[in-house]
Amino acid sequence: MAAVGRWGWLQIDCADPVRLAAFWAEVLDVEVGDGFGDPVHYLGLKPATPGGPVVSFQRVPEPHAAKNRLHLDIEVGGDVDAATERILSLGGARQGEDFAEHGFRWRVMTDPEGNEFCLVH
Repeated sequence: MAAVGRWGWLQIDCADPVRLAAFWAEVLDVEVGDGFGDPVHYLGLKPATPGGPVVSFQRVPEPHAAKNRLHLDIEVGGDVDAATERILSLGGARQGEDFAEHGFRWRVMTDPEGNEFCLVH
């Protein structure tokens, strides 16, 4: 059976697309693309690989209120403590203790607007 489509964007609701795009561009080592709207309402990161999906930020009026049902896992190839310090310096935060399960270890972090993501090491 043929696919319905292909993955194009991962849209993240936020209050400030410019600030959040800058944070995630640093975390993922990618460039910020062009925004749409005045003030910017939609802003995407350039894909890490040609044709890859776009992480995009969409301005919404309501604040982040509960745990995300979908989150990013960021694979950390080296020192998770150094990665954590970099996230903190960019305005992110650490949430609790590390987890270990089924041969994986991860640390829960949040971006500047409180969206959860994990550093997997």
